[in-house]
Amino acid sequence: MSELRSKAEHTKAIRDLRRVVLVVNTRSRKGRHRYFEALRLLQADGFRPMRTYAVMDPSRLPEIIKEALGLEPDLLVVGGGDGSLSEAVKHVAHRDVALGVLPLGTTNNFARSLGLPLDLALAIKVFSRGKVADIDLGMAGDRPFANLASFGVSVEVAGTVKPWLKRALGRAAYPLTALTILPKHQPFRAFITVDGRRHELLTHQLNIANGRYHGGWQIARDISIDNRRLVAYQLGSGKRLRLLAETLARATSGRWRSLAGGPFVTGSEMLLETEPPMAADVDGEVHLRTPLTIRSVPNGMRVMVPPGFVDT
Repeated sequence: MSELRSKAEHTKAIRDLRRVVLVVNTRSRKGRHRYFEALRLLQADGFRPMRTYAVMDPSRLPEIIKEALGLEPDLLVVGGGDGSLSEAVKHVAHRDVALGVLPLGTTNNFARSLGLPLDLALAIKVFSRGKVADIDLGMAGDRPFANLASFGVSVEVAGTVKPWLKRALGRAAYPLTALTILPKHQPFRAFITVDGRRHELLTHQLNIANGRYHGGWQIARDISIDNRRLVAYQLGSGKRLRLLAETLARATSGRWRSLAGGPFVTGSEMLLETEPPMAADVDGEVHLRTPLTIRSVPNGMRVMVPPGFVDT
C-alpha cells in the first residue's frame, strides 16, 4: 500500500496538476456513444488526460486499469456501469489515487451512493469543483466490492437479463427479467451472524449492502457508503408474491425511509450461511459461494465527490 497524502493535498493536486487518465468501457449501456463527449468535456474543464482508453473488450479492463495506474495519475476517471467501476475499485483500493466516476451504466448504483449527478457534464464538473473523500469498502471473503453482495433471484437475473433489454429499458430490465425467473425459483434459508447474534430467515432474495442503492433505487435514506456498516435485508419472504409486492412497493414508493423501519440487520462484519449453499453476486461477479464472511473496511478507497458529500 502506497503512502497516502492528506485528502486536502490530494484534492489540490487534482485541481492544480490535472494528472488524469480516462478509461471508458464502450460496451456499457452509454459508454460507446459518450466516450468522445466525455473526453471533450474533460478538455473543456481544463484536463488534458495523460492517456485515454476506449475499452471495447470488457475482459481487458483489469489489465488496462493496471496499465493506467502505472502512469501514476492523481485521478483515474472510469466510465461504465457498476461492473466496470467495481473492477476499478479492486485496483484503486488503499492507493494514493482517487477514482472519478462517469455514470454510463444502467443503474449507476455506485454513482448514486456518492451523490454524483447522473448528467455526464455535471459529473465531470465534480472533478474540478469537488473534493477527495475516502469511503468504505465491502469485503466478501477476500474480494473487495463497492455496492452489494446478493443471493437468490438476483444472481439468476444477472446471468439472464439481455443486454438489448438493458439498453432499451434501463433499470426496469431487471424486475421484468425477475418476473420470468421467480415462478420456478425455490426459497432458501439464510443465517446471518452479527456481533454474536444469529438471525434466521426464509426468502427468495437476500442483499448485503455497502452502498445506498440497489437497482437504481435507494435502499433507505439513512444508509451511507461511509458509515463503517453493512446492511443486510431480504426482499419479501419465502412467498413469491410477497417478494414481488415488496419489490414493487420499494421501487414505486421508496417505502424504506429509515433503517429503524425496515427489515434490516446491520453490522461491520457478518457471517452468512445458507441452506443450500449458494452462489454470491458480488457487484455483478458470480465467483464466491456461501458460507461467506462479509465485512466493512473503513476508508478503504478514495473517490472524487461533490463538495456537500459528508466524509467521515
